[in-house]
Amino acid sequence: MSTDSQLSSNLQSGGEETQTHKNPRKSRGRWAIWAAVICMLFGAGYLLSQRTSSSGTSGGGKKGRGEGGGPIPVSIEKVKQGDLGEYISALGTVTPVYTVTVTSRVAGQLMEIRYKEGQIVQKGELLAVIDPRPYQASVVQAQGQLARDHALLKNALIDLDRYRQVYTQKAIPEQTVATQQATVEQDQGIVTLDQGNLDAAKVNLDYTRITAPITGRVGLRQVDPGNIVQANGTQGLLSITQLEPITVIFTMAEDYISDVTKQMRVGHPLRVDALDRDNQTQLAQGTLLTVDNQIDVTTGTVRARASFANRNQALFPNEFVNARLLVKTLRQVNLIPTAAIQRNNEIAFVYVLNQNNTVQARNIKVAATDGSTAAVTGVSPDESLVTDGFDKLQDGTKVIVRRTGVAPTESPNPGAGEASRTTDGEMPQGSANTNLNSAQQNPQTGNTKTPNPPNPPSPSARRGPAK
Repeated sequence: MSTDSQLSSNLQSGGEETQTHKNPRKSRGRWAIWAAVICMLFGAGYLLSQRTSSSGTSGGGKKGRGEGGGPIPVSIEKVKQGDLGEYISALGTVTPVYTVTVTSRVAGQLMEIRYKEGQIVQKGELLAVIDPRPYQASVVQAQGQLARDHALLKNALIDLDRYRQVYTQKAIPEQTVATQQATVEQDQGIVTLDQGNLDAAKVNLDYTRITAPITGRVGLRQVDPGNIVQANGTQGLLSITQLEPITVIFTMAEDYISDVTKQMRVGHPLRVDALDRDNQTQLAQGTLLTVDNQIDVTTGTVRARASFANRNQALFPNEFVNARLLVKTLRQVNLIPTAAIQRNNEIAFVYVLNQNNTVQARNIKVAATDGSTAAVTGVSPDESLVTDGFDKLQDGTKVIVRRTGVAPTESPNPGAGEASRTTDGEMPQGSANTNLNSAQQNPQTGNTKTPNPPNPPSPSARRGPAK
Protein backbone atom coordinates (compact mmCIF):
# COMPACT_ATOMS: atom_id res chain seq x y z
CA MET A 1 0.00 0.00 0.00
CA SER A 2 2.71 2.39 0.89
CA THR A 3 4.48 1.65 -2.37
CA ASP A 4 1.33 2.28 -4.44
CA SER A 5 0.53 5.50 -2.62
CA GLN A 6 4.08 6.70 -3.07
CA LEU A 7 3.94 5.92 -6.80
CA SER A 8 0.68 7.77 -7.25
CA SER A 9 2.00 10.75 -5.35
CA ASN A 10 5.09 10.82 -7.60
CA LEU A 11 2.92 10.72 -10.73
CA GLN A 12 0.78 13.57 -9.44
CA SER A 13 3.80 15.63 -8.58
CA GLY A 14 5.30 14.92 -12.02
CA GLY A 15 2.02 15.88 -13.71
CA GLU A 16 1.82 19.11 -11.78
CA GLU A 17 5.40 19.86 -12.69
CA THR A 18 4.64 19.19 -16.36
CA GLN A 19 1.53 21.45 -16.25
CA THR A 20 3.55 24.18 -14.60
CA HIS A 21 6.02 23.89 -17.46
CA LYS A 22 3.24 24.01 -20.13
CA ASN A 23 1.25 26.99 -18.85
CA PRO A 24 3.93 29.66 -19.51
CA ARG A 25 4.32 28.57 -23.13
CA LYS A 26 0.55 28.69 -23.79
CA SER A 27 0.24 32.16 -22.34
CA ARG A 28 3.13 33.48 -24.38
CA GLY A 29 1.57 32.02 -27.61
CA ARG A 30 -1.76 33.68 -26.86
CA TRP A 31 -0.11 37.06 -26.30
CA ALA A 32 1.75 36.76 -29.63
CA ILE A 33 -1.51 36.01 -31.50
CA TRP A 34 -3.32 38.94 -29.84
CA ALA A 35 -0.43 41.24 -30.65
CA ALA A 36 -0.54 40.21 -34.32
CA VAL A 37 -4.33 40.77 -34.47
CA ILE A 38 -4.01 44.21 -32.88
CA CYS A 39 -1.28 45.19 -35.37
CA MET A 40 -3.45 44.11 -38.29
CA LEU A 41 -6.40 46.13 -36.94
CA PHE A 42 -4.22 49.20 -36.57
CA GLY A 43 -2.93 48.76 -40.12
CA ALA A 44 -6.42 48.36 -41.55
CA GLY A 45 -7.61 51.43 -39.68
CA TYR A 46 -4.71 53.45 -41.02
CA LEU A 47 -5.40 52.41 -44.61
CA LEU A 48 -9.12 53.16 -44.20
CA SER A 49 -8.39 56.60 -42.81
CA GLN A 50 -6.09 57.34 -45.74
CA ARG A 51 -8.78 56.29 -48.24
CA THR A 52 -11.43 58.36 -46.45
CA SER A 53 -9.21 61.44 -46.44
CA SER A 54 -8.44 61.00 -50.15
CA SER A 55 -12.13 60.71 -51.08
CA GLY A 56 -12.98 63.63 -48.82
CA THR A 57 -10.38 65.75 -50.54
CA SER A 58 -11.78 64.84 -53.95
CA GLY A 59 -15.38 65.55 -52.89
CA GLY A 60 -14.35 68.79 -51.29
CA GLY A 61 -12.67 69.83 -54.52
CA LYS A 62 -15.81 69.24 -56.56
CA LYS A 63 -17.90 71.15 -54.08
CA GLY A 64 -15.41 73.96 -53.94
CA ARG A 65 -15.39 74.26 -57.72
CA GLY A 66 -19.15 74.57 -57.93
CA GLU A 67 -19.87 76.47 -54.72
CA GLY A 68 -17.07 77.63 -52.53
CA GLY A 69 -14.09 77.05 -54.82
CA GLY A 70 -14.45 80.21 -56.87
CA PRO A 71 -16.35 81.31 -59.99
CA ILE A 72 -17.09 78.85 -62.78
CA PRO A 73 -15.43 79.69 -66.12
CA VAL A 74 -18.01 80.02 -68.92
CA SER A 75 -18.29 81.46 -72.44
CA ILE A 76 -20.91 84.02 -73.33
CA GLU A 77 -22.49 85.59 -76.40
CA LYS A 78 -24.73 88.62 -76.66
CA VAL A 79 -28.30 88.66 -77.92
CA LYS A 80 -28.48 90.22 -81.36
CA GLN A 81 -31.38 91.62 -83.34
CA GLY A 82 -31.93 90.84 -87.00
CA ASP A 83 -33.89 88.88 -89.59
CA LEU A 84 -34.28 85.12 -89.67
CA GLY A 85 -35.96 83.03 -92.36
CA GLU A 86 -38.41 80.24 -91.64
CA TYR A 87 -37.63 77.33 -93.97
CA ILE A 88 -39.23 74.07 -95.07
CA SER A 89 -36.55 71.42 -95.52
CA ALA A 90 -37.12 68.35 -97.66
CA LEU A 91 -35.24 65.82 -99.76
CA GLY A 92 -35.53 66.60 -103.49
CA THR A 93 -34.49 65.19 -106.84
CA VAL A 94 -32.94 67.22 -109.63
CA THR A 95 -35.25 66.83 -112.63
CA PRO A 96 -34.49 68.25 -116.10
CA VAL A 97 -37.16 70.30 -117.82
CA TYR A 98 -36.57 68.37 -121.08
CA THR A 99 -34.94 65.02 -121.75
CA VAL A 100 -34.93 63.77 -125.36
CA THR A 101 -33.96 60.39 -126.76
CA VAL A 102 -32.94 61.00 -130.39
CA THR A 103 -33.87 58.28 -132.89
CA SER A 104 -33.69 58.11 -136.66
CA ARG A 105 -36.86 58.93 -138.61
CA VAL A 106 -35.60 57.03 -141.68
CA ALA A 107 -33.82 53.72 -142.20
CA GLY A 108 -30.31 53.53 -143.55
CA GLN A 109 -26.63 53.33 -142.75
CA LEU A 110 -25.21 55.68 -140.14
CA MET A 111 -22.51 57.54 -142.03
CA GLU A 112 -21.23 60.29 -139.69
CA ILE A 113 -21.22 61.30 -136.03
CA ARG A 114 -20.83 65.05 -135.57
CA TYR A 115 -20.88 65.27 -131.74
CA LYS A 116 -18.72 64.24 -128.79
CA GLU A 117 -19.96 62.46 -125.73
CA GLY A 118 -20.73 64.94 -122.96
CA GLN A 119 -20.79 67.90 -125.35
CA ILE A 120 -23.17 70.80 -124.86
CA VAL A 121 -25.09 71.10 -128.16
CA GLN A 122 -27.36 73.89 -129.34
CA LYS A 123 -30.81 73.46 -130.77
CA GLY A 124 -30.63 72.70 -134.52
CA GLU A 125 -26.97 71.62 -134.41
CA LEU A 126 -26.07 68.67 -136.70
CA LEU A 127 -25.48 65.47 -134.75
CA ALA A 128 -25.41 62.56 -137.23
CA VAL A 129 -25.90 61.78 -140.94
CA ILE A 130 -27.77 58.81 -142.45
CA ASP A 131 -26.87 57.70 -145.98
CA PRO A 132 -28.90 60.22 -148.08
CA ARG A 133 -28.49 58.70 -151.54
CA PRO A 134 -31.69 56.60 -151.65
CA TYR A 135 -33.72 59.57 -150.53
CA GLN A 136 -32.09 61.90 -153.01
CA ALA A 137 -33.16 59.49 -155.75
CA SER A 138 -36.73 59.52 -154.43
CA VAL A 139 -36.74 63.29 -154.64
CA VAL A 140 -35.60 63.20 -158.24
CA GLN A 141 -38.31 60.67 -159.13
CA ALA A 142 -40.97 62.80 -157.49
CA GLN A 143 -39.76 65.86 -159.34
CA GLY A 144 -39.95 64.03 -162.69
CA GLN A 145 -43.43 62.71 -162.03
CA LEU A 146 -44.57 66.16 -161.06
CA ALA A 147 -43.17 67.70 -164.24
CA ARG A 148 -44.86 65.07 -166.42
CA ASP A 149 -48.27 65.46 -164.83
CA HIS A 150 -47.95 69.23 -164.87
CA ALA A 151 -47.43 69.06 -168.68
CA LEU A 152 -50.55 66.90 -169.10
CA LEU A 153 -52.53 69.38 -167.07
CA LYS A 154 -51.29 72.22 -169.24
CA ASN A 155 -52.35 70.38 -172.41
CA ALA A 156 -55.77 69.62 -170.94
CA LEU A 157 -56.29 73.28 -170.17
CA ILE A 158 -55.47 74.23 -173.80
CA ASP A 159 -57.97 71.68 -175.12
CA LEU A 160 -60.62 72.93 -172.75
CA ASP A 161 -60.18 76.48 -174.02
CA ARG A 162 -60.54 75.33 -177.65
CA TYR A 163 -63.69 73.31 -176.91
CA ARG A 164 -65.27 76.31 -175.31
CA GLN A 165 -64.63 78.47 -178.42
CA VAL A 166 -66.04 75.80 -180.74
CA TYR A 167 -69.03 75.29 -178.49
CA THR A 168 -69.94 78.95 -178.81
CA GLN A 169 -70.29 78.32 -182.58
CA LYS A 170 -72.53 75.29 -181.87
CA ALA A 171 -70.01 73.05 -183.63
CA ILE A 172 -69.66 70.46 -180.81
CA PRO A 173 -72.08 69.22 -178.19
CA GLU A 174 -71.96 70.51 -174.61
CA GLN A 175 -70.99 67.04 -173.35
CA THR A 176 -67.57 67.30 -175.00
CA VAL A 177 -66.81 70.50 -173.13
CA ALA A 178 -67.92 68.94 -169.84
CA THR A 179 -65.73 65.89 -170.39
CA GLN A 180 -62.71 68.05 -171.06
CA GLN A 181 -63.43 70.06 -167.93
CA ALA A 182 -63.36 66.85 -165.89
CA THR A 183 -60.07 65.84 -167.50
CA VAL A 184 -58.50 69.13 -166.47
CA GLU A 185 -59.66 68.73 -162.87
CA GLN A 186 -58.31 65.17 -162.85
CA ASP A 187 -54.91 66.37 -164.02
CA GLN A 188 -54.92 69.07 -161.40
CA GLY A 189 -55.45 66.44 -158.71
CA ILE A 190 -52.58 64.36 -160.09
CA VAL A 191 -50.28 67.37 -160.05
CA THR A 192 -51.23 68.07 -156.42
CA LEU A 193 -50.51 64.43 -155.52
CA ASP A 194 -47.15 64.62 -157.23
CA GLN A 195 -46.33 67.77 -155.33
CA GLY A 196 -47.08 66.01 -152.05
CA ASN A 197 -44.90 63.07 -153.01
CA LEU A 198 -42.09 65.46 -153.80
CA ASP A 199 -42.46 67.20 -150.44
CA ALA A 200 -42.45 63.85 -148.61
CA ALA A 201 -39.30 62.81 -150.42
CA LYS A 202 -37.66 66.07 -149.43
CA VAL A 203 -38.68 65.55 -145.80
CA ASN A 204 -37.16 62.06 -145.79
CA LEU A 205 -34.03 63.52 -147.28
CA ASP A 206 -33.93 66.09 -144.48
CA TYR A 207 -34.35 63.31 -141.92
CA THR A 208 -31.03 61.87 -143.01
CA ARG A 209 -29.45 64.84 -141.23
CA ILE A 210 -30.21 64.36 -137.52
CA THR A 211 -30.14 67.65 -135.59
CA ALA A 212 -30.51 68.50 -131.90
CA PRO A 213 -34.15 69.18 -130.95
CA ILE A 214 -33.16 71.06 -127.76
CA THR A 215 -30.15 72.70 -126.20
CA GLY A 216 -28.49 70.45 -123.66
CA ARG A 217 -25.81 67.96 -122.79
CA VAL A 218 -25.29 64.86 -124.93
CA GLY A 219 -25.02 61.52 -123.18
CA LEU A 220 -23.01 58.47 -124.14
CA ARG A 221 -23.12 57.25 -127.75
CA GLN A 222 -25.34 54.22 -128.23
CA VAL A 223 -24.82 53.48 -131.97
CA ASP A 224 -21.51 53.63 -133.82
CA PRO A 225 -21.03 54.79 -137.41
CA GLY A 226 -21.47 52.09 -140.07
CA ASN A 227 -24.43 50.41 -138.40
CA ILE A 228 -27.82 50.17 -140.10
CA VAL A 229 -30.46 52.02 -138.13
CA GLN A 230 -34.18 51.51 -138.41
CA ALA A 231 -36.79 54.19 -138.71
CA ASN A 232 -38.34 55.02 -135.32
CA GLY A 233 -36.48 52.14 -133.67
CA THR A 234 -36.70 51.35 -129.97
CA GLN A 235 -33.00 52.03 -129.43
CA GLY A 236 -32.06 55.67 -129.70
CA LEU A 237 -28.91 57.05 -131.18
CA LEU A 238 -28.24 59.37 -128.22
CA SER A 239 -29.97 61.30 -125.46
CA ILE A 240 -29.93 65.03 -124.73
CA THR A 241 -30.72 66.52 -121.32
CA GLN A 242 -31.37 70.19 -120.73
CA LEU A 243 -29.26 71.60 -117.89
CA GLU A 244 -30.05 75.32 -118.08
CA PRO A 245 -32.53 75.89 -116.56
CA ILE A 246 -33.18 72.83 -114.44
CA THR A 247 -35.71 71.98 -111.75
CA VAL A 248 -35.84 70.23 -108.37
CA ILE A 249 -38.92 68.28 -107.31
CA PHE A 250 -39.43 67.90 -103.55
CA THR A 251 -42.28 67.22 -101.14
CA MET A 252 -43.64 69.37 -98.34
CA ALA A 253 -46.20 68.74 -95.64
CA GLU A 254 -49.78 69.74 -96.33
CA ASP A 255 -49.65 72.07 -93.30
CA TYR A 256 -47.63 74.58 -95.32
CA ILE A 257 -49.81 74.60 -98.44
CA SER A 258 -51.94 77.56 -97.36
CA ASP A 259 -48.89 79.71 -96.54
CA VAL A 260 -47.18 78.85 -99.83
CA THR A 261 -50.15 79.19 -102.17
CA LYS A 262 -51.20 82.45 -100.54
CA GLN A 263 -47.90 84.07 -101.49
CA MET A 264 -47.93 82.52 -104.95
CA ARG A 265 -51.37 83.99 -105.69
CA VAL A 266 -50.17 87.52 -105.00
CA GLY A 267 -47.13 86.95 -107.26
CA HIS A 268 -44.54 86.89 -104.49
CA PRO A 269 -41.58 84.69 -105.54
CA LEU A 270 -40.53 82.12 -102.94
CA ARG A 271 -36.83 81.39 -102.69
CA VAL A 272 -35.61 77.79 -102.73
CA ASP A 273 -32.05 76.78 -101.84
CA ALA A 274 -30.52 73.52 -103.05
CA LEU A 275 -27.88 72.07 -100.72
CA ASP A 276 -25.68 69.00 -100.96
CA ARG A 277 -26.31 65.72 -99.14
CA ASP A 278 -24.43 66.88 -96.05
CA ASN A 279 -26.71 69.92 -95.90
CA GLN A 280 -23.64 72.13 -95.57
CA THR A 281 -22.84 73.55 -99.02
CA GLN A 282 -25.33 75.55 -101.07
CA LEU A 283 -25.31 74.37 -104.68
CA ALA A 284 -27.79 76.76 -106.27
CA GLN A 285 -30.56 79.22 -105.51
CA GLY A 286 -33.85 79.35 -107.36
CA THR A 287 -37.55 80.09 -107.04
CA LEU A 288 -40.63 77.97 -106.51
CA LEU A 289 -42.25 77.25 -109.87
CA THR A 290 -45.47 75.47 -108.97
CA VAL A 291 -47.18 73.06 -106.58
CA ASP A 292 -48.91 69.84 -107.62
CA ASN A 293 -52.70 69.79 -107.97
CA GLN A 294 -53.39 67.20 -105.28
CA ILE A 295 -52.10 65.84 -101.97
CA ASP A 296 -50.74 62.33 -101.61
CA VAL A 297 -53.15 60.85 -99.06
CA THR A 298 -50.73 58.07 -98.06
CA THR A 299 -48.02 60.50 -96.88
CA GLY A 300 -49.93 63.74 -96.33
CA THR A 301 -47.50 65.64 -98.56
CA VAL A 302 -47.67 67.51 -101.83
CA ARG A 303 -45.02 67.70 -104.54
CA ALA A 304 -43.50 71.03 -105.53
CA ARG A 305 -41.19 72.04 -108.37
CA ALA A 306 -38.53 74.74 -108.10
CA SER A 307 -36.62 76.22 -111.02
CA PHE A 308 -32.89 76.99 -111.01
CA ALA A 309 -30.86 78.85 -113.63
CA ASN A 310 -27.93 76.45 -113.05
CA ARG A 311 -25.41 78.61 -114.88
CA ASN A 312 -22.47 76.84 -113.27
CA GLN A 313 -24.14 73.43 -113.80
CA ALA A 314 -23.78 72.57 -110.11
CA LEU A 315 -27.06 70.62 -110.23
CA PHE A 316 -26.88 67.31 -112.10
CA PRO A 317 -29.92 65.41 -113.40
CA ASN A 318 -31.40 62.83 -110.98
CA GLU A 319 -29.13 64.03 -108.16
CA PHE A 320 -30.50 63.93 -104.62
CA VAL A 321 -30.29 67.30 -102.88
CA ASN A 322 -31.67 68.98 -99.79
CA ALA A 323 -34.22 71.62 -100.74
CA ARG A 324 -35.01 74.51 -98.40
CA LEU A 325 -38.09 76.61 -99.18
CA LEU A 326 -38.18 80.04 -97.54
CA VAL A 327 -41.78 80.40 -96.39
CA LYS A 328 -41.47 83.70 -94.55
CA THR A 329 -38.90 85.98 -92.94
CA LEU A 330 -39.07 87.06 -89.31
CA ARG A 331 -38.07 90.73 -89.15
CA GLN A 332 -36.10 92.32 -86.29
CA VAL A 333 -36.25 89.39 -83.88
CA ASN A 334 -33.91 88.43 -81.06
CA LEU A 335 -31.22 86.08 -82.34
CA ILE A 336 -29.22 83.81 -80.03
CA PRO A 337 -26.90 80.85 -80.63
CA THR A 338 -28.60 77.48 -80.30
CA ALA A 339 -25.76 76.39 -77.98
CA ALA A 340 -27.17 78.71 -75.31
CA ILE A 341 -30.59 77.01 -75.26
CA GLN A 342 -31.16 74.46 -72.50
CA ARG A 343 -34.25 72.30 -72.21
CA ASN A 344 -36.10 70.80 -69.27
CA ASN A 345 -38.84 68.51 -70.54
CA GLU A 346 -40.83 70.88 -72.79
CA ILE A 347 -39.45 74.13 -71.36
CA ALA A 348 -36.59 75.98 -73.05
CA PHE A 349 -34.46 78.33 -70.96
CA VAL A 350 -31.15 80.20 -71.01
CA TYR A 351 -28.70 81.46 -68.41
CA VAL A 352 -28.44 85.26 -68.44
CA LEU A 353 -25.28 86.89 -67.06
CA ASN A 354 -26.01 89.65 -64.55
CA GLN A 355 -23.83 92.69 -63.83
CA ASN A 356 -22.48 91.13 -60.63
CA ASN A 357 -21.14 88.13 -62.62
CA THR A 358 -23.89 85.79 -61.46
CA VAL A 359 -26.25 83.88 -63.72
CA GLN A 360 -30.02 83.66 -63.74
CA ALA A 361 -32.16 81.06 -65.56
CA ARG A 362 -34.87 82.53 -67.77
CA ASN A 363 -37.55 80.75 -69.77
CA ILE A 364 -37.76 81.51 -73.50
CA LYS A 365 -39.87 80.54 -76.50
CA VAL A 366 -38.18 79.44 -79.71
CA ALA A 367 -39.91 80.89 -82.77
CA ALA A 368 -37.63 79.50 -85.49
CA THR A 369 -34.23 77.87 -85.86
CA ASP A 370 -31.77 78.11 -88.74
CA GLY A 371 -28.62 76.07 -88.21
CA SER A 372 -26.71 77.53 -85.26
CA THR A 373 -29.01 80.56 -84.80
CA ALA A 374 -32.46 80.70 -83.22
CA ALA A 375 -35.11 83.42 -83.01
CA VAL A 376 -36.53 83.55 -79.49
CA THR A 377 -38.65 85.66 -77.18
CA GLY A 378 -37.97 86.25 -73.50
CA VAL A 379 -34.60 87.99 -73.77
CA SER A 380 -33.53 91.50 -74.69
CA PRO A 381 -30.90 92.69 -77.17
CA ASP A 382 -27.32 93.00 -75.86
CA GLU A 383 -27.95 90.66 -72.93
CA SER A 384 -25.15 88.15 -72.35
CA LEU A 385 -26.04 84.46 -72.45
CA VAL A 386 -23.94 81.50 -71.29
CA THR A 387 -23.05 79.10 -74.12
CA ASP A 388 -21.10 76.39 -72.24
CA GLY A 389 -20.20 75.12 -68.78
CA PHE A 390 -23.81 74.40 -67.73
CA ASP A 391 -23.06 71.42 -65.44
CA LYS A 392 -22.63 73.40 -62.20
CA LEU A 393 -24.83 76.39 -63.02
CA GLN A 394 -27.90 77.41 -61.08
CA ASP A 395 -29.54 80.67 -60.12
CA GLY A 396 -27.05 82.95 -58.39
CA THR A 397 -23.95 80.95 -59.30
CA LYS A 398 -20.83 83.08 -59.56
CA VAL A 399 -19.10 82.80 -62.96
CA ILE A 400 -16.11 84.21 -64.73
CA VAL A 401 -16.05 84.85 -68.47
CA ARG A 402 -13.53 82.67 -70.23
CA ARG A 403 -11.25 84.47 -72.61
CA THR A 404 -11.84 83.60 -76.24
CA GLY A 405 -9.58 80.79 -77.45
CA VAL A 406 -8.18 80.03 -73.92
CA ALA A 407 -9.39 76.86 -72.26
CA PRO A 408 -9.04 76.19 -68.50
CA THR A 409 -5.90 74.34 -67.55
CA GLU A 410 -6.67 70.79 -66.44
CA SER A 411 -4.66 69.08 -63.71
CA PRO A 412 -3.02 65.76 -64.55
CA ASN A 413 -4.72 64.32 -61.43
CA PRO A 414 -8.48 64.91 -61.83
CA GLY A 415 -9.35 64.15 -58.22
CA ALA A 416 -6.67 66.44 -56.85
CA GLY A 417 -7.29 69.09 -59.51
CA GLU A 418 -10.91 69.49 -58.48
CA ALA A 419 -10.00 69.82 -54.84
CA SER A 420 -8.98 73.49 -55.08
CA ARG A 421 -8.61 75.66 -58.15
CA THR A 422 -7.96 79.31 -58.58
CA THR A 423 -10.42 81.50 -60.43
CA ASP A 424 -8.30 81.13 -63.56
CA GLY A 425 -8.90 77.37 -63.58
CA GLU A 426 -5.32 76.52 -62.44
CA MET A 427 -4.35 74.49 -59.38
CA PRO A 428 -2.16 76.22 -56.74
CA GLN A 429 1.37 74.89 -56.76
CA GLY A 430 1.37 73.94 -53.04
CA SER A 431 -1.84 71.94 -53.32
CA ALA A 432 -0.55 70.15 -56.41
CA ASN A 433 2.68 69.21 -54.66
CA THR A 434 0.80 67.95 -51.57
CA ASN A 435 -1.46 65.73 -53.65
CA LEU A 436 1.46 64.49 -55.71
CA ASN A 437 3.43 63.51 -52.53
CA SER A 438 0.38 61.77 -51.10
CA ALA A 439 -0.04 59.77 -54.32
CA GLN A 440 3.66 58.76 -54.23
CA GLN A 441 3.44 57.59 -50.61
CA ASN A 442 0.27 55.56 -51.18
CA PRO A 443 0.43 54.31 -54.75
CA GLN A 444 -2.11 51.50 -54.17
CA THR A 445 -4.39 52.90 -51.48
CA GLY A 446 -7.62 50.96 -51.24
CA ASN A 447 -6.53 48.14 -53.53
CA THR A 448 -4.06 46.02 -51.48
CA LYS A 449 -3.28 45.62 -47.82
CA THR A 450 0.28 45.22 -46.48
CA PRO A 451 0.18 42.58 -43.67
CA ASN A 452 2.05 43.31 -40.48
CA PRO A 453 5.03 40.93 -39.86
CA PRO A 454 4.30 38.39 -37.10
CA ASN A 455 6.20 38.55 -33.80
CA PRO A 456 9.25 36.22 -33.62
CA PRO A 457 8.53 32.99 -31.71
CA SER A 458 9.79 32.65 -28.18
CA PRO A 459 12.70 30.32 -27.36
CA SER A 460 10.38 27.92 -25.64
CA ALA A 461 8.12 27.76 -28.68
CA ARG A 462 11.16 26.96 -30.88
CA ARG A 463 12.04 24.03 -28.62
CA GLY A 464 8.68 22.37 -29.20
CA PRO A 465 6.43 20.67 -26.67
CA ALA A 466 8.04 18.81 -23.79
CA LYS A 467 8.09 15.10 -24.03
